[in-house]
Amino acid sequence: MIEIFIGFLSGIISGMGIGGGAILIPALLFITSVSQQTAQGINLVYFLPTAVVSIIVHIKKKNVEIKTAAVIGASGVIGALFGAWAAMAIDGGLLRKMFGVFLLLIGAYEIYKGIRMSKTT
Repeated sequence: MIEIFIGFLSGIISGMGIGGGAILIPALLFITSVSQQTAQGINLVYFLPTAVVSIIVHIKKKNVEIKTAAVIGASGVIGALFGAWAAMAIDGGLLRKMFGVFLLLIGAYEIYKGIRMSKTT
């Protein structure tokens, strides 16, 4: 049952274009007994259908610049090859710590950005 809630919450975040992995991966690590690499693999499989639905909605709303998205997508494929190789080469514990630091940095940046925006309004 908890997996349904995790999937639903991650789907909401994915639909917003934020990336459900920020919810999905930590939830899998803290609530289930999967390894970091397995959680990331589940996230990748989960990402495919949620991304397709989100893309369709955003294209219909004309929120996608196709040329920019194509360039970023092509570059992302190359980055994904490197990232998949690195994820398999790095120890799971270190990978988990790196992901945690990444999430902390993103969170700190979002807080900073929010404070900065509130001062200008």
